[in-house]
Formats: sequence, structure tokens, C-alpha cells
Amino acid sequence: MHFGFDEKTTALLEQVSGFMDEHVYPAEAALQEQLARREREDDWTIPEAITEVREKGKAAGLWNFFLPGEHAEYNGAGLTNLQYAPIAELTGRSIQLAPQAFNCAAPDTGNMEVLHMFGTPEQKEKYLGPLMEGQIKSAFAMTEPDVASSDATNVETSIVRDGSDYVLNGRKFYITGAMNPNCQVFIVMGKTDPSAERHRQQSMILVDRDTPGLEAVRGMHVFGYHDRDHGGHAEVRFTDVRVPASNLIGEEGQGFAIAQARLGPGRIHHCMRSIGVAERALELMCLRVKERTAFGRPLANQGVIRDWIAESRVRIEQLRLLVLKTAWLMDTVGNRGAHTEIQAIKIATPEVVNWIIDKAIQAHGAAGVGQDTPLAEMWAGIRTLRLADGPDEVHKNSLAKAELGKH
Repeated sequence: MHFGFDEKTTALLEQVSGFMDEHVYPAEAALQEQLARREREDDWTIPEAITEVREKGKAAGLWNFFLPGEHAEYNGAGLTNLQYAPIAELTGRSIQLAPQAFNCAAPDTGNMEVLHMFGTPEQKEKYLGPLMEGQIKSAFAMTEPDVASSDATNVETSIVRDGSDYVLNGRKFYITGAMNPNCQVFIVMGKTDPSAERHRQQSMILVDRDTPGLEAVRGMHVFGYHDRDHGGHAEVRFTDVRVPASNLIGEEGQGFAIAQARLGPGRIHHCMRSIGVAERALELMCLRVKERTAFGRPLANQGVIRDWIAESRVRIEQLRLLVLKTAWLMDTVGNRGAHTEIQAIKIATPEVVNWIIDKAIQAHGAAGVGQDTPLAEMWAGIRTLRLADGPDEVHKNSLAKAELGKH
């Protein structure tokens, strides 16, 4: 593995960094004001600050970095995972704005990857093109409130064939982006054949937002946050929702396999961005302790504070190397060959980054838990990653089984 970035990556990093300095960081304060107003008015439209920075990102040609080279159509950047990793890290420094600015925000990225890999030409034309152009948004509906969704085979939403259609019935929750009025399509995972082998019971299907019987019941909080910057997280109900059979993604019984193909890249993208979150938290911690005095000395001179800072730097560097190795393996031997490393970064990243954010909050005192810094919301977002895309315990169990299998 070569640790130096190639010329294309270096050039893009310079462009993205300059764009963020000029357009992203200056818009953060306005975004918070707009989000606060939307919360008061129960408004789920995307804030103007995000819309404006997305227009600028697209105009600058800084768009769709997340798709690998073989998927460079539809205005994609055609980067490898290794090329994308430092760029995604950079966007994590402004987690609410920057991924959106470059059309690289979940859940749209994962949904676009599914359509690229498994969509028909007609599905790509209707949904993938508009998504990659940033004209519409999407949601991925898998998690359910009535079953343990850490085991994806538990999903109970039914997808029943009826002539030339499928009919859906079920309930989902924490469906990211579903409250956004511009969310025009849902990728829904449900059961087409409960009698089939356990991992062949599930299928995925595309459901247009305006289909009768599809209802966004409520927006759901994450540690009290609404996440209105990307359309929140909704409880969604499907009642006799009828869609054409041509909306099925792949074949019946492929749903579980498609979910695994989707989640691999999604997991590493979250980890890449999370390193940027950690860097921003460390930066805020250092700036804070240099300007505050306690017990007659600057906080920066306190031994415990210096220990936090040193530990944070060491942990970030360790984590970054593991993520880069994983990206390189995904490029060279494929997602299956990088399975162990993908699980390892999914386990390690939220825990390490939460530790760093926690120390930054502690260094800020009362200010660290309020709305005057991004730290509290950072903590909530990263803590959620210990559940999203599979909880820690599932990944640890699978990783341990693979390790035991070697002996």
C-alpha cells in the first residue's frame, strides 16, 4: 500500500479545502439560525444555506465524489475509495453542510450505489439520473420498530405480488431524509416470500413518494435533535401501497444481499467523515484551552488536558491509517476481501471519535453541551453510528467468528 496521495487526489483536496474556506465554514452560523427557525415553525424544507452551497458545489464541478471509477457516468467524479477517503474526511469537518455541498450525503449516496449496481436502465433513468444531478432526494426504508432490526432478516413489511403489481404493508422508523419534501423515492426492504430460506425471503422495491398509502407519520428525534439539515428521520407507514412490478430492484429474494452490498461502502464513508469530525473537535478543544485559565494556569498547561490532546492525536492517526487500509483493500480486492477491515473500522471509529468529542466537551465546560458550539450535536451524530448500519455487537460477533475460524 502506498501512503502518498496521487496528483488527482492532491489537486481535489486543494480545491475542496478552498471551497470550504470560502463557502462552507462561513455559512455554518446562518445554517444554525435557519434550522432553529424551521424547528420553531415545524418546517422540514431544506435550509437556504444548504441549497446555496449545493448550487455552488455543483457549479464548481465538485460533485458526486463517492462513486468508484467504473461508475463515472451521470456526472460522477470517478474516484477510487482511496482517492475519496481524504476528501470525505475533509467534508466531515462541517458535517451538516459539506457532504451536502458535494452531493455526497447519506442516504442518497447508498441509494445511488444500489441503483448503479442493481437498477434496470429504466430505474436508472427515472431515479439515478435526477439523484446524481441533485434534483431529487431519496430515503432507505429498512429499520422497523416492532422487530430487532440489528438482524435484517427480521423485517416484517410485506411485499406481495398481485398481478402486474406489488402491494406493500408495514411500518418503518428512523427513515433518514423522509420528512424532506424533496424526498421523491423510497427504497423499501420487505419480505416477498416468508417461506423461503432465511436470507432469501427479502426483496427491495422502489416506491414513489406520492404513492397512495405511503404516509410519513412523524419526525423522530436523535438525542433531542431533529436533524432537519437533511430531512430528519421519520416513522413511515405503508398501507396497501401498490407499485408496478417493474419497480423491484434486482430479483425477488435478493434484498438481503443488496443490503449488504449497499452497507459496505456506506460504512466506510461514515468512518471517513467521522475522522474529519474528530479533527474539528480536537481543533476546538485546543483553541478553547488556550484561551481559558483555571486555578492560576491556562487550561492548556494542565497535565490532564495535555493528556487528552496527545491521546486524541494518537487515536486519530491510528484510525486514519486503518480507514485508508480498508479503502485500499476495497479498491484492490473488493468489498468481500475487505470485510474484516470494514467491520473493524465500523467498530473502532464511533468509539474513538466519541471519546475525542467527549474530551472536547469536557474542556469547554458548560459551553460544550449547549448550542454555541457544534460539539453536542457532533456527539449525538457519532453516538448514533454505533447503531446505524449495524450495531457494534453484531460486527464484533461476526469479526470474532471469522478470527476463530482461522484457528
